[in-house]
This record gives sequence, C-alpha cells and structure tokens, in this order.
Amino acid sequence: MQSRIKEITKQYLKDIIDIRRHLHQNPELSFEEHQTSAYIQEQLKKMDIPFKAGFVKTGIIGYLKGKNPDKKTIALRADMDALPIQESGNLEFTSRNEGVMHACGHDAHTAALLGAAMVLNKLREEWEGTVLLLFQPAEEVFPGGAKLMMEEGCFEGNEPEMIIGQHVLPSMKTGHVGFKSGMYMASGDEVYITVKGKGGHAAMPHSLTDNVLIASHIIVALQQIVSRIVPAQIPTVLSFGKVIANGATNIIPEKVEIAGTLRTMNEEWRAIIKSKIKEIATNTAKAMGADCDIDIKDGYPVVHNNELVTEKAISFSKEYMSEGATELMDIRMTAEDFGYYSQKYPCTFYRFGVEQKEGETGSLHTPQFNLNEDSLETAAGLLAYLGYNFMQNG
Repeated sequence: MQSRIKEITKQYLKDIIDIRRHLHQNPELSFEEHQTSAYIQEQLKKMDIPFKAGFVKTGIIGYLKGKNPDKKTIALRADMDALPIQESGNLEFTSRNEGVMHACGHDAHTAALLGAAMVLNKLREEWEGTVLLLFQPAEEVFPGGAKLMMEEGCFEGNEPEMIIGQHVLPSMKTGHVGFKSGMYMASGDEVYITVKGKGGHAAMPHSLTDNVLIASHIIVALQQIVSRIVPAQIPTVLSFGKVIANGATNIIPEKVEIAGTLRTMNEEWRAIIKSKIKEIATNTAKAMGADCDIDIKDGYPVVHNNELVTEKAISFSKEYMSEGATELMDIRMTAEDFGYYSQKYPCTFYRFGVEQKEGETGSLHTPQFNLNEDSLETAAGLLAYLGYNFMQNG
C-alpha cells in the first residue's frame, strides 16, 4: 500500500500544488475565510465527497466513507486562515490581498488535506470506516476555531476515535517529518497589567507614584515565578513584549500598561501561575503606593500527543518514509489551538519539513516565508497513509 499511495499522490501532485497556489494567492484572515471555504467546498464536490459547511461561519466537515462506514471514524484536520502580514518577494502566486499572507503554511495544510482526500477517495473500496475531513477556521486568533467548532457540535453524530493534524516546519529538511509523543506544545495565555497611580512632574517624584518604576518592579518580580516558584522540570515561559508608558522626559504618566505571554506544559501549574501573577503584581503595586488591574485571557491549552496513537503514527511513518526521514522532536513553547482537540480526543500533531533546497525559506509569521512545494508530496501522501493505516490497523 505504501507504493500505491505514493504513486497516486504523485499523480495528484500538480493538482495539490495548484490548490496551494490558489489559496496562497487568495488568503483570508481568521473568521473571514469565506472564499477559502467556498473553494474547498468546490473541491469536495468534484470528488463527490459529502460535507457540512458553516461551522463558525466558514468551517467544513467532509465525510469520506469507505466500506462499512460505521465501523470506525477518525478525523484529519487542516486550518485555513492567514495572517495580517504584507508578503514580500515576487512569486507568480504572491498574495493578491493587501496586508494578508499565508505566512504560517495553512495554505499547505489545506492543500495537503485535500490531496490526502483525493488519494483515500480513490482507494475507498479498500478501507473500512469514515474519515472526517476537518477544515477549521481561525487557528491564529483567540478563542480559536477548534474550540468554537466543537462548541457548535461539529462532531455531533460522528464522534472521531482520534484526530491527526500536521504543520509546516521551515527548519526541517523537505521530505522529512517529526513527531513528539506526550506533551508537545505549550498552553498560551495573554497577560495584561495596568499600573495606576498619581502622575505628575518627573522632577518632583516625591509628590507622585512613579508608575513607570512600579511597572518595572512588577516585570522583574514576575520573573521569579518561573525561576523560583514553578518546579524546574516543568517548561514555563513568562515574557513581556509590550510596555506603554505614555509620558515624556519630564512627565510621569498616571498609568502604565504591560502586556505579555504565559506558556507552560502543565495545566495544573498553568492555573497556579496565573494566580501568582495576580498576587505578585497587585502586592508589588500596593507596596509602592499604586493600584494594579490584571486581566489574563485564557489562550490555547497544551497540545498533548496521545502516546499510543503517536507511537503507532511513528511506526506507520517509518514504513512510508525513506530511511531516517522520520525524526523525533523536542517540545515547543509555541501554542496551537489543536490543543483543544487533544484535551478531548486521542490525537497526534506532527511536523513536515518545508526547507528550500536553495535560497531562504524564511521563518513562520514573517513576510519572507516561502515553503518548498516539494513538501506537499510528503504532506499529502503521509497523511493519506496514516489515515489508511489507522482505519485498517490502528
């Protein structure tokens, strides 16, 4: 079956690349993927694959049925949204939409899922069960399309036994894939702190609360949560990337705004850390004569790759890929709303390499990102092979 899936994938590769280029040229922001959704629906109609659309406005579930469709159900997921980035470079399929770009590879994810659907559709008499083709909006924006689609009952009547997702990785060689069993990607919360006090003339600090200084003390004090409170074996990051003190050289402002991100691999400690942030920030401000408002917006949960599912996926990948092309990966402190699926269903979320042979691939979320389209053969083919094997042997 490895050779057959590889052969069929190669037959469809031009179509898969054409799909990716169309999506890349016509990117849409989170919760606005209307044309993208319509295009995907057209592709499913061409394959005579029934679907339901309109989840969170643009989300789609395709129902790819083999023999005995009630025997087993699994889901394959791709995200559809693009980013508010102006693309650089001069590709023949550069984004037509000003200030919007597929800078995170979601065009490739969607094209690969449609490609895998083509392959499995052609082989549908040779496997049993139902494959849900999950096209999800709004991975890039809280609260995330994954959470909202499940809240709208996207799996109602078709609960999957497991879900598989994949993501581009610019630093990995094209033709390679990477897996990590267990905790893989961190939770991601947004932290907003506002220090409020009496502002005034900077030459008279004794007559006011120096809110800039207080904000600085809060930032320094909060670093001890990671270094002195959280157990050392739990990966945790607390970083602040935004400080707004709208004063002047001789003006201490009445308020200072701080914004940052909290990442961790442990859901229990995630709650403890948020409590500690509020406690330390409030007490530090109070001790220095100011007030402090704290707003922590819950982001995506930890992505947990089910150990049994992931070990099977690694085994299947080693069967399908060339020698040494299946890598074992380390944890990542980036976040993904795939974590919502992994909290409820057995899941595996893996990476496929998109590194250019020549020239710069660019980093994710940058105007220079430009993936190697040869990677789509691996992405679509392996996804189809995993889907087939989990239906037959998983």
